[in-house]
Amino acid sequence: MYNSNTFARSEVQALNSYNAGLSIEAVREQYGVLRVAKLGSNENPLGVSPKALLALTSQAHQAALYPDQSCSLLRTALAQKLFIDEKRLVFGNGSEDLLSIICRVFLDHGDQVVTVLPSFGLHIIYPQAMGAKVIGIPMGQNMRVDVHTLMAAITPRTRLLMFSSPSNPVGSALNSGELQYIIDNLPSHTLLILDEAYFEYANNEQDYPDCLKMLKESKCHYVVLRTFSKAYALAGLRVGYGIVSDPALAESIDRLRTPFNVNRCAQAAAVAALADDEHLTASIKHIRHERRRINNVLQQDFRLQPIPSMANFIFFASPVAVDIVNTTLLRQGVIIKPWGEPGYSQFLRVSVGSYEDNNLFLEALGNALHQKNILAKEG
Repeated sequence: MYNSNTFARSEVQALNSYNAGLSIEAVREQYGVLRVAKLGSNENPLGVSPKALLALTSQAHQAALYPDQSCSLLRTALAQKLFIDEKRLVFGNGSEDLLSIICRVFLDHGDQVVTVLPSFGLHIIYPQAMGAKVIGIPMGQNMRVDVHTLMAAITPRTRLLMFSSPSNPVGSALNSGELQYIIDNLPSHTLLILDEAYFEYANNEQDYPDCLKMLKESKCHYVVLRTFSKAYALAGLRVGYGIVSDPALAESIDRLRTPFNVNRCAQAAAVAALADDEHLTASIKHIRHERRRINNVLQQDFRLQPIPSMANFIFFASPVAVDIVNTTLLRQGVIIKPWGEPGYSQFLRVSVGSYEDNNLFLEALGNALHQKNILAKEG
């Protein structure tokens, strides 16, 4: 008799599951806590823009109708904001949807994908699902992308060079010189997939490059991915988009895109969120202030060395076993993300949340580290 798993392709059977993190409801039920600080998924603590909320509710009465399959209003709004041709935009049910489509469009058995380690899990899982071999290049000194080793790993079989900047989970980002090195050494047979999910937080930071401008001036084939899930606070609605180097790439991606992959309410909310500069500015200001405050406490009070981040999260190595820290935090109602990736399993990633949630995290982390000190003394 066949096992149910045998119906799946061998590549799928071998895949690791993506760690999506815990929900507030699950933590409340398991640990019996009322107050939960959800700091494992890099969500915007300021919540949805009031303008986006109005736009969202205005579409509810049309829920029986299919959405605009071309995302026309959002397409026009983004094209005007980014000063690009509308035909160079593609849309997904979150940028994860676009990652999946890109891998299905461009990868086959025997192809190679070069990425950076530690990695956003889907940069590995989706290529492997298509039978491609993923070559992971560990970050170099100071947990920055080692662009020389990265480019040296590309072979004639490398179809995609895919990684995030700012990096998820690290938070470090390419500077102009590093991006230029990639541009100058990218072979014509390799498509660059630059995941800028955290672009809004890094934009205008010192040394963060204008990636679109630099790529536009190059001869590279590329897809730059961005999302409304993070700074625009629409994670629950799932709206992602990609800017491609030429319309032919967009046409290829659209062939495997489901016709109605961005729902009606999500499109309307995204258009409104894009126009709400005040809410975006407030969100970015809050993250930068709280990120600095958390870093200071981690360094000065706990003697930890968090990696400098341009995103809305902080990545740091724990002197205490990660499972102990994670369990101690969960018992106090704090959700973070232990990074279980081989070679980086001593690291934790914590989202920058509200002032109150950040305080709860710092208190809980202090308790976890203090507990370890007590155990060490008793031992």
